Amino acid sequence: MNKSVNPRGETLSTIDIAAGFPTVRPRRLRQSEPMRRLVRETRLSPADFIYPLFVVHGRGIRREIVSMPGVFHLSIDRLAAEAEELAQLGIPGVILFGLPAEKDPIGRENFAEDGIVQQAIKALRAAVSDLVIMTDVCMCEYTDHGHCGVIEGHHILNDPTLEILGQVAVSHAAAGADVVAPSAMMDGQVAAIRQALDQAGYIDTPIMGYSAKYASAFYGPFRDAADSPPQFGDRSTYQMDPANQREAMREIAL
Repeated sequence: MNKSVNPRGETLSTIDIAAGFPTVRPRRLRQSEPMRRLVRETRLSPADFIYPLFVVHGRGIRREIVSMPGVFHLSIDRLAAEAEELAQLGIPGVILFGLPAEKDPIGRENFAEDGIVQQAIKALRAAVSDLVIMTDVCMCEYTDHGHCGVIEGHHILNDPTLEILGQVAVSHAAAGADVVAPSAMMDGQVAAIRQALDQAGYIDTPIMGYSAKYASAFYGPFRDAADSPPQFGDRSTYQMDPANQREAMREIAL
C-alpha cells in the first residue's frame, strides 16, 4: 500500500478510502485516445533502446542468427553501415558481444589489446562519433568450456574470475568503450571491476551491471548467438533461480 504523504498530511491510502466511488471515477481519464495519451505514464521510443551487436572475425559477414530473427553476426568491416543506420533510426547506443577466433580455459582474447571487441569498439568510434558504446563483460563466449568464470574441475571459481573480469573491463575502456556491462553473475563483480577501472585511471567509465540474471530457458537464443553453451552442467550455481523474486531484489541491493 502506498503511504506517500501530501502537504496536508494525508496519505494516499486515506484519500482513496475517503474519496472512493462514485466520487472517484478513474474511467474519466480513459474516455479518448488524446486523454489516454496525455496521462500515459510510460513512453517508449528508439531513444530508449540499446542495440546488440554480435561481432565475428572475417570480412563481409552479415549472417542472420537463426534463433534471433533480425539479429546478425557481423564482421568488423560491416559495423560502420550498421551503426550509421542505427543513428538514423535514433537509437543512441549499442552493446557489443564478441565471438573469438580461438577459445581457451580463461578466454585470453577477451582481454587482448587486439581482441574482437576491442577492434569493434575502435571501428564503431571511427564510424559514428556520438554513439554510446557498451560492452558485455563476461567469459562464456571466450572459454572453451562455455562457463562464465575460471573453472577447477567442474567448479566455477568466483574470486579468480573477478580478477579476469577486471582485466576485461579495463581493456574495453582502454579501447574506447563508454560503458562496461558485467554479466557473469559472480559475487562482487561490480565492486571488483570498479576498483580495476579506477586503478587503471578510468574513473569516469560507468558500469551497467546485470544485477539479476536468471538461469532461464529464455537465454537459449543468446547462447546460440554467442556460441556459448556450457560444455558441462549448466549455469545455475551462479545465475539465479527464476522462481526467486526476493533473491533478485537482494542481488540488486548488493
